[in-house]
Amino acid sequence: MRRTLAAGLTLLTVAALTTPVSAAPVEVSRKAPGRATLTNFASLPALTFLPGSEPSGTALGTAPINGVTPPFADQPVQGFSGLVRNGDGTFDAISDNGYGTRANSADFLLRIHRIAPDFAKNTVDVVGGVTLTDPHGHIPFPLTRPDRVITGADLDVESITRGADGTYWMGDEFGPYLLHFDRAGRLMSPPVPLPGVRAPENPAGNPNLGGSKGFEGITLSPDGKRINALLEGTVAGDAPGTLRLNEFDVASGAFTGTTWKYRLEDPNFAIGDAIAVDANRLLVIERDSAQGADAIVKRVHLADKRDRDRDGALDKTLVADLLDLANPKHVGGQANPFRFPFVTIEDVTILDDRTIAVLNDNNFPSSSGRNPGKPDDNEFITIRLGQNLHADPRVLRRR
Repeated sequence: MRRTLAAGLTLLTVAALTTPVSAAPVEVSRKAPGRATLTNFASLPALTFLPGSEPSGTALGTAPINGVTPPFADQPVQGFSGLVRNGDGTFDAISDNGYGTRANSADFLLRIHRIAPDFAKNTVDVVGGVTLTDPHGHIPFPLTRPDRVITGADLDVESITRGADGTYWMGDEFGPYLLHFDRAGRLMSPPVPLPGVRAPENPAGNPNLGGSKGFEGITLSPDGKRINALLEGTVAGDAPGTLRLNEFDVASGAFTGTTWKYRLEDPNFAIGDAIAVDANRLLVIERDSAQGADAIVKRVHLADKRDRDRDGALDKTLVADLLDLANPKHVGGQANPFRFPFVTIEDVTILDDRTIAVLNDNNFPSSSGRNPGKPDDNEFITIRLGQNLHADPRVLRRR
């Protein structure tokens, strides 16, 4: 059954990189003591649409994909690629660029969805949202729509954080750009490009970063003054599997030029999201590109900028293996151990000093990691870590 939402809902008020890394063997992360445990499970059905919106998915053709036949009469609520925690038990989640490419996503409207997990019922409700727009013409290149509603052919937003003033910063992969939106989803200023780095979709040309490899994870520092923006791909000239973590100054609206190196355990892996734990540490999702029974690496690492082992990259400690979560109580009717076997796992946030929330990007209707041949739902899980994070108190109370 196609699940729809009540119409008319709106959001509630709401070691510097100076030279390429040497090609050294990648050291596997140290494991933290204790095993992570599944504590809650909820899901939003794949066939969830925003009623009375607009048709979508016309460029997908008419052949069934995982049993779902496009195009769609309404906008699907899917592809969660960034998450912000609110103070009332709800979360703000962004959809990414739509159906996977610029070419097939011109009728997918970029949006912030307000979602509310009900762990007693193992369900997720969508209780509001706003569509992203550029009414003041800040984007310097032509948009798909004359009304300046932003589509998946214009930008590929993959990460989000929120400032103390309630405005949103988002990381894009087509520039890559940092984007600043108000609470109503209106772009407040021109996109900020990352100096010296260009994706193939960037109109400036001369790309040195792979497609869809821009800002996959951005996070605000505990003092609210800096944003750390982590690329998903390796910049040309850097060692394979080395990603740049870039510092951005919120007050000046500019990148500072300070960068660090995050080293993937395998150059073929990717990161899915990042969130600050304190001024020096952040949680990072790292994954392979497989799904279902073929998935081998879906992990959450605690990464430390201080590079105490002096190998030129952030120190990494494994805090949660998402393919091996203890589930002795069979939370949500799920197996023990619990596996989170999705291609793209792109949301992590901190709930308390020992509990995190993790969501997948279901790539509707393309991914089928949970049940082969069926489109993945958007799953929302909470995880108790094996030990406390000792997070900055400002992170724990941030709304």
